[in-house]
Amino acid sequence: MTNFSRLAVLLMAGLVAGPSVVHGQAYDVRTGRYQEMNVQDQPGHIPDSEEVPAAFKRQAVFFRSNEPPGTIVVHTSERFMYLVQGNNRAMRYGIGVGREGFQWAGLLKISRKSEWPDWTPPQEMLERQPYLPRFMAGGPGNPMGARALYLGGTVYRIHGTNQPHTIGSAVSSGCFRLVNNDVIDLYERVPVGTKVVIRHAAAL
Repeated sequence: MTNFSRLAVLLMAGLVAGPSVVHGQAYDVRTGRYQEMNVQDQPGHIPDSEEVPAAFKRQAVFFRSNEPPGTIVVHTSERFMYLVQGNNRAMRYGIGVGREGFQWAGLLKISRKSEWPDWTPPQEMLERQPYLPRFMAGGPGNPMGARALYLGGTVYRIHGTNQPHTIGSAVSSGCFRLVNNDVIDLYERVPVGTKVVIRHAAAL
């Protein structure tokens, strides 16, 4: 399904009422045009609201999976993360994912968890965005947000964000971002050792 078709479905379902983020672009329903987003990290920015389009709000959904309850399943192409609950149900979270060239798939486990984590951008990120701080203590303006769940021994994490408008878009360097209220909810539901399955699309 194309970006436009996906948005059309959301509009017809009444799930998008204002500007919506699709693949790193903001679609303004008032003008009918896409506008490029400023998707650079904004250390120190504290958002006024965590409001996201209805389609990306946390909700219990029907979800058929062979994975056991407690497993996290990420569908990057859909911009959704599912916490499997059994009986064909899951808690679904809207997420931001890696931009083109930074998307990946795999099977990992949560190796550790952190509340209001500090942020040390990796060298590769600093080379792309040299204006970033070399270190930033945890807090409301930290791009890592309120919680972080670290994925195995990789540099990738499931974490919060100080840019809630990017939920539903492909803008990160490979991490998966949620609004802070959602990452706090997920953090409290899953322990260290939780299985995480990252797929580009749903698998039958």
